[in-house]
Amino acid sequence: MRISFLGLGHMGLPMAQNLVAAGHEIVGFDVVPAAIDAARAAGIPVVDSGQDAAASAEVVITMFPSGRHVIDAYRGSDQVPGLLAVAPAGTLFIDSSTIAVDEAREAHALAEEAGHRSLDAPVSGGVVGAENATLAFMVGGSDEDFEAARPILEQMGRRVVHCGGAGLGQAAKVCNNMILGISQIAVAEAFVLGERLGLSHQALFDVASNASGQCWALTTNCPVPGPVPTSPANRDYRPGFAGALMSKDLGLAEQAIDLTGVDAKLGRLAREIYKEFAAGAGAGQDFSGIINTIRAESA
Repeated sequence: MRISFLGLGHMGLPMAQNLVAAGHEIVGFDVVPAAIDAARAAGIPVVDSGQDAAASAEVVITMFPSGRHVIDAYRGSDQVPGLLAVAPAGTLFIDSSTIAVDEAREAHALAEEAGHRSLDAPVSGGVVGAENATLAFMVGGSDEDFEAARPILEQMGRRVVHCGGAGLGQAAKVCNNMILGISQIAVAEAFVLGERLGLSHQALFDVASNASGQCWALTTNCPVPGPVPTSPANRDYRPGFAGALMSKDLGLAEQAIDLTGVDAKLGRLAREIYKEFAAGAGAGQDFSGIINTIRAESA
C-alpha cells in the first residue's frame, strides 16, 4: 500500500522501516532535520512536507509528541492546508501518538467530517519493540476500519487489540501506563529495601520473578544491573522508555482521573514522582532509573 509515515523519531523510524520490509511503498516526513537525515540514511524516501506525503497516500500514520500536534496537523491553518484537506477521499488515518482521550476523539471527528477513516492506535513496547516489530497496538475506531488497518499494524507489532470505539485505544494506553508507572516505582522501592536489608539483587529477583511480585517492570525492565541483561539498567539507564515520556503519559492519566472522578491515589502519586524525576536528569534516562532517586532520598 501507499503509506505516509509522519514522525520519524526513535519510534517512528523503525516502525516505518518494518513497513518497508513488508513491501509497502513508504513516504516519510519529520519536522526535525536530524530525523530526516536518519530516515534517508535508513532508505526511507522523505518529502518536503507532511502535505506532500499525504497527498497520494492510501494510509497516513502519525507519530507525534502531543495531541495538539495531531489536531493542528489534521486541521492545518489559514496559510497551510491540513493533512485532511490534501489526502485523497477515504484515506485511512492511523494516529499512533500517545494523546489524551478527548483529543483522540476530536481527531476522529475531524477526519470523519473531512470524508476520511480514522483510528487511534497508540503503542506499547518502546524503541526495542519498534525495532523488532513486537509492539502492542491498542486501537480505537470502527470494526471496519480496524480490520482494514490490522494487516498493517501486525507488520509493526506482535499484538493488536481492538479496544472499542473512537478514543478507546488511548484509554487503554492511559490505563496500561498508569499500571506500569506504579509498578516500576514499587519494584524500585523493593530493590532499595532489599539492599538495606542485605539481600543481593539476584536473590530478590529469583524470588520475586517466580512469586506474586512478578511483573513486566521486574522481569523485563529490572531496575538493577545483572538479573535481566537486556534491561536499561545494564546500559546506564539509556532508554528504553524515557522518564519524560512516562511523566507525560501519567499526566494524561491524571487528566483522565480528573475527568472521571476516579479515586486513583497511586496514579496521582506516580505522576508526582515521575514529574519530579523528569524535571531533572531523569528526563533522558529510562524510567527505571527512578531507583536512583529512591536511593538518594532514602534516609
